[in-house]
Amino acid sequence: MILTVKVLAANYMSDYKILIQFSDATQQVVDFENFLKKNQHPQHDKYKELKEFKKFRIERGNVVWGKDWDLIFPVEQLHAGQLQF
Repeated sequence: MILTVKVLAANYMSDYKILIQFSDATQQVVDFENFLKKNQHPQHDKYKELKEFKKFRIERGNVVWGKDWDLIFPVEQLHAGQLQF
C-alpha cells in the first residue's frame, strides 16, 4: 500500500519562506526565492512580489497560487524542501 503525502497546512514565515505541514506528521520550511528569481516563465513574475506570493492557499492537498493554479509544485519536492527547475 502506497501512502500519498498531502499538505495539511501552510503558514507564511518570511521573505519567500513557507512552513508546510504534511499528512505524515512532518513539516518543512520551503524557500521559494531561488525558484521565483530563476524561473523565466512570465506567468510567475507576479509572485515575485511578496504581496502576491503571500496569496497561496491549500487545495486538494497542494499549495497553490492563482485562481487556476498558476503556480503549483509537486508535493514530493515540498516534502523534501528542494524545488527543482
